[in-house]
Amino acid sequence: MIPAERRLQEVRFCIAAACARARRAPSEVTLVAVTKTVPPERIAELVRAGHRQLGENRVQEALEKIDILGPGLEWHLVGHLQRNKVRAAVGRFTLIHSVDGPELARELDRRAAVAGVVQPVLVQANLAEETTKHGAGEPAVVPLAEEIASLEHLELRGLMIIPPPSHDPEEARPWFRRLAELRETASRRVGRALPDLSMGMTDDFEVAIEEGATLVRVGRALFGERR
Repeated sequence: MIPAERRLQEVRFCIAAACARARRAPSEVTLVAVTKTVPPERIAELVRAGHRQLGENRVQEALEKIDILGPGLEWHLVGHLQRNKVRAAVGRFTLIHSVDGPELARELDRRAAVAGVVQPVLVQANLAEETTKHGAGEPAVVPLAEEIASLEHLELRGLMIIPPPSHDPEEARPWFRRLAELRETASRRVGRALPDLSMGMTDDFEVAIEEGATLVRVGRALFGERR
């Protein structure tokens, strides 16, 4: 098994190379290590190698790992958030990437108000309108961003996308580029900058960085194939 530190170095090298091609600073890109199905002892290896930003797909799995691995880490919810899990999620994640509709946004705002916190979130876009994926279709992205920006207990940070699967990373580029354009439109509509674009995974994160990603969600390149 390849040591976690070596895998982390390899991914960071690829991030730096992509940033160089795009004339960006590597500090502009946050690597979120996606730990879905990865046992806590393997995640701990990555933490010991100096990594602190972790992502989970499911609330319950995340909360179990948060309790085991302890403080000092930043946890991102990168998978679909069911409304019945909102209460458990609010205040536990540095960033929720997957707000895909106004009902979920309002429930998050309500639960955040009860908890006395402001929850940072992203709008998840489904620009290809794939029926197997969650996310707002293109016409709904900016209106959803406007609604979230109006809610007192949510902090809208930007947009997120999972493009259609492909063996060629270049096929994801138009989706990433379009998301970046939508962020600019949403920024103008809400009257302030939206700093984050969450886009790019193991197979296409370098292309995503070239198109402006500030958060890349990488699992397999760091932990190997999932069982």
